Amino acid sequence: MKKSGLVLLFAIAAVITAGELMADPQAGDARSFDDLEFVWVPSGTFQMGCEASRECFDHEQPAHAVTLSGFWLARTEVTQGQWKKVMGANPSRYADCGDNCPVESVSWDDVQTFIKKLNDRGDGKYRMPTEAEWEYACRSGGQAEKYAGGNEVGTVAWYHDQDRDGTTHPVGMKAANGLGLSDMSGNVWEWVQDQQGNYSSAAQTNPVNDSVNGIYRVGRGGFWSDYARGVRCTDRDFFAAGMRFHGVGARLARNP
Repeated sequence: MKKSGLVLLFAIAAVITAGELMADPQAGDARSFDDLEFVWVPSGTFQMGCEASRECFDHEQPAHAVTLSGFWLARTEVTQGQWKKVMGANPSRYADCGDNCPVESVSWDDVQTFIKKLNDRGDGKYRMPTEAEWEYACRSGGQAEKYAGGNEVGTVAWYHDQDRDGTTHPVGMKAANGLGLSDMSGNVWEWVQDQQGNYSSAAQTNPVNDSVNGIYRVGRGGFWSDYARGVRCTDRDFFAAGMRFHGVGARLARNP
């Protein structure tokens, strides 16, 4: 084969490869960025919040329609190893749990610093998920799931009834949800971008309740010492942005 023919074949192969890489991701597709594994959460509309139930807290209501654009969400909580690689130190109370355990004892402000350092050395697309994005992803893309992956808490969550050691656990040991996301129920609370606020019954698109001066921020997912009610997909709590607690960690989002 002539040299020009070989060049043409290589050029075609390069175009095909580039096309495959640029193809629109599908629900649950996994991709690594900076050695961090993310899962694609597709766009969609769902009913955010808790429907009428004895388990609902007032601040989980009213349920309301939310429409979201697609985004990437980390498959696991930020681990101690990942945090050390970026920040150079490990703040976790349960450091003996190991590099594959979720980082905890980090404030909302600390996580923003972590994200800034990631963005400064990369393409600037990392961020916290919004509260709406977090719940939508937790429920496998807005499904009617009580916990992240179904209605059987013990298969998907580290929580009070399964805690024997009084500590966190390595990420990814429990069953993942329908999108391939692990530990969204239990293990550690996860900071989201939103500040404390009440729900509206009005339909919304890509909502975020944010302010530079927001004192109290939202945590989602519950932690290893919570009872089952506290690790439901719709449960939410509020913490001071500067608070560091051994039951609170983080999960990263990333723009397309």
